[in-house]
Amino acid sequence: MSKSGNKKKYFLAVLAGLVIGFSLMIAFNYMWVNSSKNESCMACHFHPESDASWKQSVHYNNESGVMTDCAACHLPPKGSFEYVKAKTLTGVKDLWSYMTKKTEEVDWDSKGELEYAQQIVYNESCKACHVNIFPAGMSDEGVTAHLYYDDNEEKLNLQCISCHLDVGHYNPNYKHSALTEAPVTEDNGIVYEAATPVTEFANFVETIPGTGASISMIAIPGGSFKMGSSEKEPFHKADEAPQRNVTVSPFFMGELEVTWDQYWTFYKETMSEGRTSPETIYANNQREDCDAVSGPTPPFGFPDQGWGMGERPAITMTHYAAETFCQWLTLKTGKKYRLPTEAEWEYAARGGTETPYYFEGNPKKFSDEGFWSGLFGADTTVINSYVIYAHNSKNRTQEPSKVKANPFGLKNMLGNVMEYCSDYYAEDAYSKMQDGAVNPTGPASGDEYVVRGGYYVDDAANLRSAARRKTEHDAWLKTDPQNPKSIWWYSDIKGIGFRVVCEVPEGVAAN
Repeated sequence: MSKSGNKKKYFLAVLAGLVIGFSLMIAFNYMWVNSSKNESCMACHFHPESDASWKQSVHYNNESGVMTDCAACHLPPKGSFEYVKAKTLTGVKDLWSYMTKKTEEVDWDSKGELEYAQQIVYNESCKACHVNIFPAGMSDEGVTAHLYYDDNEEKLNLQCISCHLDVGHYNPNYKHSALTEAPVTEDNGIVYEAATPVTEFANFVETIPGTGASISMIAIPGGSFKMGSSEKEPFHKADEAPQRNVTVSPFFMGELEVTWDQYWTFYKETMSEGRTSPETIYANNQREDCDAVSGPTPPFGFPDQGWGMGERPAITMTHYAAETFCQWLTLKTGKKYRLPTEAEWEYAARGGTETPYYFEGNPKKFSDEGFWSGLFGADTTVINSYVIYAHNSKNRTQEPSKVKANPFGLKNMLGNVMEYCSDYYAEDAYSKMQDGAVNPTGPASGDEYVVRGGYYVDDAANLRSAARRKTEHDAWLKTDPQNPKSIWWYSDIKGIGFRVVCEVPEGVAAN
């Protein structure tokens, strides 16, 4: 073959390569661009409410007429390696889910919660669009909040979505402003004239005078038990040891965690003005002759998260708010109400059992942790009947009717929401406690309080009767922009609540 023929073939091969390469580049670019369009997003994320809620949101329906696309929020800003990385990984994940998952089996409600939104909304994208975070016409409250964000974004890892959850998908149950009045609760048409007299050590229903609220109280017989867990118990932690023999006196305990109906009754009777200083409130409530407590200021947003009220547990209140509720209940009924000690709480939770839970079962089988559970899945057949946790909660609290009671007749002692105890937390509290202690009350001082029982997002490993936790006061107020921060409501924890204890009145024989 002549040299000219070889050159011609070489030229044609190069030309063909360029044409094919250019065609592939055009095709790839077409796919790359179009896969970020709203139509492509909706093709995989087929949820009937996602499109409708987006079109109702301010990102679609606003005065300026500017429409914000899906990719503008759910991918980092264009032109960065992070954009390419996130788009590729998201695309692979979405395609896999589209091919392997059934749409009707996806828990769409939990996908709308803040915890999930923080994983798929990029703060850099928010800032790329909203360059000026102090626009004309912003309210004083907005300026205060954005100044707080500006000063603490990096230090506290603040995210725009934490306060603006509904800007991309409208949610009628979400509110980003202070409540002006207590939500309307179910009116049973009853107004109790007096508290329930207690003449014997037996279960009773406390009626709160001047209101229609009542609290079912369970008589907990006194006794001795082993507090904590041994090193042999699966998922044992150091702060649960050493085990101690502890004795507690008889007491009454709320059958349920304090409900929204009960808590809003307290709120309506004691609500403080938002401008009342914490010092003024502390001073009033600490008076020995206090005959009317100063209660919570209005919460910011819907503290029930739009999940429902009624008999669901009241949540997001601080330890001080829970103590003030008990103080109010004491004044209203003439009985001594308070938070349980940690020893009382564990004794009541165990209900006479010495096993990891108050029902039969091995934590290793119930937990998602470990090789076998990862391979075959956790056993949920028994625990589902007693506990609201990661496998059955749908990422929210549930009503007490969903679970069975423990041997003492108490519901939700494990799961649903963490419950405050009166004790300060110390990791070495048990090592400093005497074996055979009677009615221990924990350390004399501390920075955080004990919380028990675990909550709705927890794995079974953290729901054992002996499992301990502590409050995280500063972290739970991370996105609260107020100065001073609220002493009544937490902004960054949903799974916290409490139940009350009533001391046995004098003259009533117990045991």
